[in-house]
Amino acid sequence: MPLIAARAWLFAFLPRAEKCKKQGGGMSESADAQANEVCIVDDDPSVLKSMHYLLASEGFKVRPFNKAEDFLAHAGAHHVPVVVTDIWMDQVTGLELLARLCAISPRTKVIVITAREDLAARATAMAIGPVAFFMKPFNDDKFIAAVRDALG
Repeated sequence: MPLIAARAWLFAFLPRAEKCKKQGGGMSESADAQANEVCIVDDDPSVLKSMHYLLASEGFKVRPFNKAEDFLAHAGAHHVPVVVTDIWMDQVTGLELLARLCAISPRTKVIVITAREDLAARATAMAIGPVAFFMKPFNDDKFIAAVRDALG
């Protein structure tokens, strides 16, 4: 995404991001079977597989998605406490996913991951208020701690 286009998108998006931050909040304390579920959205199969293994080895229930559209359909029908999403994906970017997720599931906690240092994309993602932002490759222990914190 060119810097000028990203800035224009950011300024158009910020009012919705602020609304999403205000609507957000902690997950309700229920006996929900999905209470420790972590969804992962990344179009890179190797990243999806390694993150699935890492989270599952720590006892989390993991639901991987290689397409943002599939995740959004799931989030529209199910409670999603935490999602880990890449920013740069084909078809639907992580930034678009965040904007759409805010509308359908504003209480979902978001952890953003990316391999590209892009200040405009980072600013846009941070406007939504993710609980953590990681550059790939990241420290596994810090990542797991962020997931645990997000699940509360």
